[in-house]
Amino acid sequence: MSQEKETTLKTVTADEYEKAKNKFNAEEYSQEEFMALAKLYLDSFRDVKEGEMIKGKVVRIMGDNVIVDVGFKSEGTIPKNEFFEGVDLKVGQEIEVVLESVEDQEGNLVLSKQRADFLRIWEKVLRAHDTGEIIEGKIVKRIKGGMVVDLLGMEAFLPGSQIDIRPIRDFDAFVGQTMDFKVVKVNVPTENVVVSHKVLVEEEISDQRNAILTGLEKGQILEGIVKAITDFGVFIDLGGVDGLIHITDLSWGRINHPNEVVKLDETIKVVVTDFDEEKRRISLSLKKLLPHPWEQISEKYNLGDKVSGRVVSLTDYGAFIEIEKGIEGLIHNSEMSWTQHIKHPSQIVAMGQIIEAIILSLDKDEKKISLGIKQLEPDPWETLMAKYPVGSKHSGVARNLTNFGVFVELEPGVDGLVHISDLSWTKKIRHPGEVVKKNERIDVLVLGVDVDQRKISLGHKQIMDNPWDTFEQDYSVGKLTTGKVVRIIEKGIIAELPSHVDGFVPTTQLSTSKIKNIANHFPIESTIPLKVIEFDKESKKIVLSAIAALKEKSDEEIEQYINTYKLERVTVQNIQSAEMGTIDSSEFPIFEVAEPELPKKEETE
Repeated sequence: MSQEKETTLKTVTADEYEKAKNKFNAEEYSQEEFMALAKLYLDSFRDVKEGEMIKGKVVRIMGDNVIVDVGFKSEGTIPKNEFFEGVDLKVGQEIEVVLESVEDQEGNLVLSKQRADFLRIWEKVLRAHDTGEIIEGKIVKRIKGGMVVDLLGMEAFLPGSQIDIRPIRDFDAFVGQTMDFKVVKVNVPTENVVVSHKVLVEEEISDQRNAILTGLEKGQILEGIVKAITDFGVFIDLGGVDGLIHITDLSWGRINHPNEVVKLDETIKVVVTDFDEEKRRISLSLKKLLPHPWEQISEKYNLGDKVSGRVVSLTDYGAFIEIEKGIEGLIHNSEMSWTQHIKHPSQIVAMGQIIEAIILSLDKDEKKISLGIKQLEPDPWETLMAKYPVGSKHSGVARNLTNFGVFVELEPGVDGLVHISDLSWTKKIRHPGEVVKKNERIDVLVLGVDVDQRKISLGHKQIMDNPWDTFEQDYSVGKLTTGKVVRIIEKGIIAELPSHVDGFVPTTQLSTSKIKNIANHFPIESTIPLKVIEFDKESKKIVLSAIAALKEKSDEEIEQYINTYKLERVTVQNIQSAEMGTIDSSEFPIFEVAEPELPKKEETE
């Protein structure tokens, strides 16, 4: 109906006149009498609004149409398909219809049986919404967001969240099911209806929920259904109230995901571990219904036993091995190899790998087991003394260079350290890279083997004879020589002498005037005359002076030295008359042996 307007049937039209004529014998009355009678006849019809429900009588059935008299001047036609399938229509049968329009384009009365049926249903739905009455309906199809329900013959919307208190995993399984609903929302202008089955379920279990919460206590064993599985745990439906089993409370052993232990909709028994009455949070445990695996640990395992397990965790200090569910042992990095320095367990084992190990210690109270895998093989250090005796020569590969020396691999898994001071007899080495590169082969001599500390001390310079016995003669105090500048340090230069040994020339022994920047005057590779002024065999130190050497040179040679090295404010006379003064040779590098610290074993798991 397009608008709310009141239409009456009082005006005598030609059609109305004909209807009155058929009702009465016009020949029996004068024209004035017949019009008055027609007027009275027409006035007897009811005033009805469009959209109003009225009663009518079936007067004829013509093919697919039903002719209905509703007491108006004209009859209305209703298609048979507006009647419920299987209804046996008979002439004279009284039915309810809705007046859709007084007349259509052809001037006929427009009636609707379908609309009348809907309004009767709509009345029941509105009443159910106001009173909370439960209505039975059938789920007919699935749509986005929920389901369509046939409710007394009209369509209603059932949101997916309102089907049940439990999460729905298969919506299609509900299509075709008949169940009870409560009308939770109506939109009168649009005639839309929203229903819920969940509220009925919640009402049914409210008493059960209160009973559970009232009688809840720690240690209580309950039965529930797995409602939802998450990464962090499992939600259990205890009968209207949910509880949570954290992933750590599912099993005594490690698990990657809760679905390794439980399945959706599975019925399981659980024990209450905690209950927050205010927030109504229930903490549950599955593993506490099972005996703790450590209770019989002493009967199962002993020191020295060989066990097998799966690698379940890798840390910087070692690997955790699951011997059985709930029982793990730690293989410390130091217990993985007799000879290798293991920085990370991934060098030896991998996650998920099944390995064998030996029990080294077992603490039932602390629930700790220490394991070792190197103990599966004989300790090679017991035979290294015989294989690498002190004084024996070998060739190895430089595997690791450090500031204090180079680690040389004598054989796979067997390393020895060449300290930086044992790399050269003659050179003051600042870093091992000056002598050998990583992965290069190098000849070494065994200096010592410490089985307890598991250290092999090696030397490289010891492959050759100590040249300092001859240096004592070649570079005795007072000897004249030459030196090539190889390094500049704060208080002087390091000069390489003809025997390929380094000597120290203090800045004060290069010029009689102060030198601000040595590199500007004495570049690398330049050669200068020198005289030995100090020789220390024990410290392997040779101190030299250019001034002392020049004192024994001709004036021309002194002048050439001054000009070559651009010495300002210096004359031949200055050098010839120069006093030696106090010589500071403290900057000359003398290496002291300092052993590297071994990695400390972690005390904690």
